[in-house]
Amino acid sequence: MSFNFGMVSGRCPDFSAPVLHGEKPSSIPLATDLLKRDGRPDSSKENVINAPGGFAGLPWAEKCKSKMESPWREVAWTEEETLIESISSYKPGSEALSEARVLLVGPVGAGKSSFISSVQSVFTGRFTNRAMVGSSSASFTKKVELQLFNIRGRSPEQPTALVLCDVMGLGDGETTGLTLHDTLAIIKGHAPEGHKFSPEQPVRSETVGYVKKPSLKDKVHCVVFVVDASKVSSYTKGLGTTFQQLREHISDLGVHQVALLTHVDQVCQETARDITQVYNSRIVQQTMTKAGALLGMSTSYIVPVKNYSSELDVDENTDILLLSAVDHILQYVDLHFQDCAASYPKLSL
Repeated sequence: MSFNFGMVSGRCPDFSAPVLHGEKPSSIPLATDLLKRDGRPDSSKENVINAPGGFAGLPWAEKCKSKMESPWREVAWTEEETLIESISSYKPGSEALSEARVLLVGPVGAGKSSFISSVQSVFTGRFTNRAMVGSSSASFTKKVELQLFNIRGRSPEQPTALVLCDVMGLGDGETTGLTLHDTLAIIKGHAPEGHKFSPEQPVRSETVGYVKKPSLKDKVHCVVFVVDASKVSSYTKGLGTTFQQLREHISDLGVHQVALLTHVDQVCQETARDITQVYNSRIVQQTMTKAGALLGMSTSYIVPVKNYSSELDVDENTDILLLSAVDHILQYVDLHFQDCAASYPKLSL
């Protein structure tokens, strides 16, 4: 699946010279004098911008620093119906499979359950808290069981082929949260739906409901790491180590991995006001780079999203960002099926 993207551009506005701290207007530079021709701040004049009584504290100055002239990725903000149709009609391309199973992995409160509910809301046209999303201070994903959510299409009688798997948040090691061992058990297809995880009781062959010989439909076809943009800089080294150990083991299984950068509206005011500015935001771009370093992952695998939280109704541009993320995920699901074609002859890819 693919879609076309458009261009969005913007430039910081011109301003007349303000009078600060009783100085004469003639002694103060014009705001535009502090900018390069492309509209960005001139670093050679930072002493003027950051000096007491200078321009750094003014709203437009921060905007000029954070907003880029051209988007660092291109998105067509008019393709909602095309994306909905593409995702609704998606099929794994195999007679042996009717669903694509995707596992969301991340720390508590990163937005895994919110993403599931938000994607479902796009298709229902109204916010649906299907995955029991908690507040930022008390995430429901402290729940321990493995839950599978088949994303329904516009008609409840016509579900999509996408199944999103939700599970408890990762910990900093093997003693808290979802462990490396149990995460791999889910991906390999051994852990049954509804299984309650505990670090003290890892998934074993003796576990009730344990799938001894999982088929391709029991396994996870893509892993999506979920990280909170507002917390990327404060995540512990232990969590970063867990992420990178997981990625190594998952890669050994031949499963493709991507990532979601959630809560991007909480790190950039311009994006909060207008989600279509997300790819014009230098702050979001820098945060994505930090997320890539945390995960040990190229930023080309990472997509930003804004989940629905307090809204009652959906917004077209937020929908497009969410649907673009789903489209991104399904592209890597298809790559996995192509990789599996040799091992599973019934795959008609």
